[in-house]
Amino acid sequence: MFDNQIVAITGASGGIGRAVAEMFISQGAKVAISDRTSPDATAAEIGAKAYMCDVSKEENVVAFIDAVETELGPIDVYVSNAGVGFPDGRYVGGASNKQWELSWQINVMSSLYAVRRLMPRWASEKRGRFIITASAAGLLNQVGSASYSVTKHAAVALADSISIAHADDGVKVNCICPQYVKTNMTKDMVFSKEGQGQLLEPYDVSSALLAAIKADEFLVLPHNDVQGYAIGRAKDHTGWLRGMAKYRQTLAKENLPL
Repeated sequence: MFDNQIVAITGASGGIGRAVAEMFISQGAKVAISDRTSPDATAAEIGAKAYMCDVSKEENVVAFIDAVETELGPIDVYVSNAGVGFPDGRYVGGASNKQWELSWQINVMSSLYAVRRLMPRWASEKRGRFIITASAAGLLNQVGSASYSVTKHAAVALADSISIAHADDGVKVNCICPQYVKTNMTKDMVFSKEGQGQLLEPYDVSSALLAAIKADEFLVLPHNDVQGYAIGRAKDHTGWLRGMAKYRQTLAKENLPL
C-alpha cells in the first residue's frame, strides 16, 4: 500500500512508534525513525534508518526532516508520535512550569514545527499524510495529569485544523487516540479494576491505524469504548464530569496514583 513511500516517525525507539514503523515497513515503505536518544538498535532490528531528534526544539525537527529528505527522498508520511506526561500530585497545577512547557513543546509544538516544514510543498504537490499520536485524553481527560490532558486536547485540535485547512490540497490526516497501551509511559503504572479500559499492545494501535487509513477515517480509536465515551461527554458534559469525579474517588480509595 505504501510501496517505496518515505515515512518519518518521531519517538520511535519502542512502543507505538516502533509498531507504526514496522507496520509501514510491512506495507513496503522506506522508514526513518527518530528519538531523543539514538534509536540505532531499533532501526537495525526492524530495517529502518535511525536519527536522533529532540522534538521540543524546532531546529531539530527541521534538521530531522531535511536529513531524511536528503538521504531517502521527499517525505510522503510524517508521524508525529513523540509524547510526554507528568502527574499533577494532589492539586491540578502540581506539575512544574518546566514540565508544563515541555508537555506543550513535545505534545503540540513538535507537530506544528513539522507541519511548517512539510505543508507548503505537500500542498503544492497535492499529496502527503500527517499523523499525530494524541490520546483518548485528548477527547476525554487523563485523571491526575492536567498538563497531559490539556496538551493532548490541543494535539487533537491541531490535527483537526490541518485536516480542515488542507483538505483541498490533497493532504490526509490521522489522529491516533488510544487509552492505555503497553509502552514506557505505562510500564510503572498500577491500574484500577475499573474504568481504564483494556491495556493494549502497541501493535494493536498500528493495526488500527492501518485500518483507519484504508477506510479513510480521521480518528484512530484502538479502544472501542472511546467513541461511546466521547459521545456521552458531548451529550451530557455535566454528567460526564460527575462520573469522572467518582472515578477519581475510586482511584483514591484504591490508593492508586492520581
